[in-house]
Amino acid sequence: MTETHDNGCVKADEDRLAEVRVAIDEVDSALLELLNKRAALSLEVGRIKARDTDSIFKPLREHVLLDTLSKRNKGLLPDEHMRSIWREILSSSRALQRPQDVAYLGPEGTFSFFAGLEYLGHSALYHPCRDIAGIFERVHEGSCSLGIVPLENSLQGTVGVSFDLFLRYPVSIQAELYSRISHCFLSRAGDFASIKTIYSHPQPLAQCGTWLRTHIPNAVLVPVESTASAACRAAEDESAAAIGHKGLAVMHALSVLASRIEDEPDNWTRFVIITGKKSKMNRHARKGEANKTSLLFTLNDKPGALSEVLRCFAEQKINMRKLESRPLKGQAWKYVFFADVECDLERSEYHDVVKSLKDCCNTFRILGSYVMGDCVDQPGVSATH
Repeated sequence: MTETHDNGCVKADEDRLAEVRVAIDEVDSALLELLNKRAALSLEVGRIKARDTDSIFKPLREHVLLDTLSKRNKGLLPDEHMRSIWREILSSSRALQRPQDVAYLGPEGTFSFFAGLEYLGHSALYHPCRDIAGIFERVHEGSCSLGIVPLENSLQGTVGVSFDLFLRYPVSIQAELYSRISHCFLSRAGDFASIKTIYSHPQPLAQCGTWLRTHIPNAVLVPVESTASAACRAAEDESAAAIGHKGLAVMHALSVLASRIEDEPDNWTRFVIITGKKSKMNRHARKGEANKTSLLFTLNDKPGALSEVLRCFAEQKINMRKLESRPLKGQAWKYVFFADVECDLERSEYHDVVKSLKDCCNTFRILGSYVMGDCVDQPGVSATH
């Protein structure tokens, strides 16, 4: 009786599974039809805006859309899954309207590359640059509409060259994101015992020193130019391993033998998305959308010059999240200040504040107003490599 009962349960489960799979197929067909309808609308938007040279990437609009969908999402789909799905839908829509070329710090497989995929989606066209200056150059000259720039790291501080390049190129910030920097141990080998050589950029090798000494103390550590290069070398040698982003495992047919092997777990990098043109959505954003502004300014050489700037913000109860000085290139002992404040200084209600700031400063430039960045928590590698 028990065996017959069990067989009956198995048969019932198999029948129900077949019914569920048919239902899933029907839902997939409906989704495909709706996605194609959305694609047609995106193409129509592209035709309407064919003569418009403004950026098709509208991070403020996309932020509002994702937040609206999140509030409407009352079902079983996790919010992070929903956002990931829609980022790819939005990526496809932008590509249908106009090809989107994105410059990043290469080669393919660096953390800058994976940060771009996470934020801008797989439908963008990604172009590796040899250095950060190359990103600014390509965006400024117009061969790439967007650039992904590492700006600062929670452990190592600011990426000085990025700040300096904002002085050289008249680009603007459209968006930002924060990525947790976490390292993975990648290899074709089946276990640690057979690994004799470990490749990576010097930063990840140093950041994972304690884990390496504990688990593979006898392996030879070989610094290379990037974690992407390290993965290539590990893919060619079964006795080798690499430290890098988990995405490199898929790209090079490697196994992830260990994750989150860094010594300091709270390691974050702030990236900004730059463009050569200010988005009209930034200039005319509705109240409550943009909540952060980055700016550059220089001061007259007189007592109290900086305090006048700080007083302008304090009187308006505007919180300053960051203030940093950098040497002004070509002018010894002169400095430029980079600041982040919690408001949209490009809105009309801050017109008088901006005027006061310009009066206080020798030079004053708003780099961009945007939404405070999302945090991306996924295993990765060094921010600049």
